[in-house]
Amino acid sequence: MALLVCAIDGWHTCKDLVIPDGLRLEVLPPYSPELQPAEWLWQLADEPLVNRCFDALSDLEDVLEARCRTLLSMQSEIKALTSYHGWPA
Repeated sequence: MALLVCAIDGWHTCKDLVIPDGLRLEVLPPYSPELQPAEWLWQLADEPLVNRCFDALSDLEDVLEARCRTLLSMQSEIKALTSYHGWPA
């Protein structure tokens, strides 16, 4: 048996979803960022994008690439945001 923990928003659902034998879905409750540590990363990831418009997709890609490179050097900040008591570090 495999367990798949999911954050399912209203637009991520499917009425005809067939779950294979041997797989169990456990859906996280709504508005539970403490159970989905990646949610806390948005404040770091979207910082250079907030309230900006881009003339071309390539301009957005350039900003995203630069931000990803910056995030690679922010391991301690990321760990502080996503580590919880009882979670492996």
